[in-house]
Amino acid sequence: MSYKQIKWMILLIPTFTVGIWEYIRHQFLMPYLSMDAGNWLTPVIVYLVSVTLLSRLFHMLEGARAALEQERAAKAALEARDQLARELHDGISQSLFLLSVKTDKAGRSLAGSGHEHEIQEIQKTVHEVNTYVRQAIAQLRFVPSSTVTSEIISLHAQVEVLVKETVPDAQIYWDLRGVTFSAKEQVELLACIREGLLNVRKHAQATHVQVHAEGNPIAWFIYIQDNGNGLRGDPLHLKDRYGLRITKERAAEMGWSFTLDSRPGHTRMTIGKEHA
Repeated sequence: MSYKQIKWMILLIPTFTVGIWEYIRHQFLMPYLSMDAGNWLTPVIVYLVSVTLLSRLFHMLEGARAALEQERAAKAALEARDQLARELHDGISQSLFLLSVKTDKAGRSLAGSGHEHEIQEIQKTVHEVNTYVRQAIAQLRFVPSSTVTSEIISLHAQVEVLVKETVPDAQIYWDLRGVTFSAKEQVELLACIREGLLNVRKHAQATHVQVHAEGNPIAWFIYIQDNGNGLRGDPLHLKDRYGLRITKERAAEMGWSFTLDSRPGHTRMTIGKEHA
């Protein structure tokens, strides 16, 4: 039943109820029912109809309104994501492409001048930033196949897409039961997972990677584990690992715990939360 139909029924049912009752009373019940008794029965009948039939209609009306508001909010969020993706593509992504072309040209011009290493480092950085931007655009444009899926299923699907784009051979174990994340939490969590996977792809040289998520509304954790060569020294203070520090700061801002355990053959980055 549509929202408009429910409103019309709420308006018309009391009117028809009173009309039918008055017709029956005057046509069939006048010899048996006094005028005062009939006048008293009229509001009683309207009240009984209201608490039975109309209360259900009001409940349906509230549900339809909530669904409509949720649909509008989802549409607004998708439009905002699409607009941000277009801005990233039309602005930053194209600028990075132009910068990549210029660095390639500079590399050819400075060939043999002793600056090849510096140019290669610049090209590598531009390529990595371009990869980050393209993955961000892909995540913004990703829409779950069903608009009625829960938030946690949507997050799982986005993680699967992220794994496919970064470390396709990684195994995913997902068992978050009853855990829901806000839109901001999903964005921050996906950014942390992306950084962990990119770190594995660029540095770990691992043959086995696992993304593991487990928990419930009381406590949950997500970790990325690999069997690569590990990190030497304190990984959060290495000069070329600023992404890990940013990930730790993201987790702290969201009130999540962050741990990083790394040694040769075993590295695990864990993000989690325990509710008091």
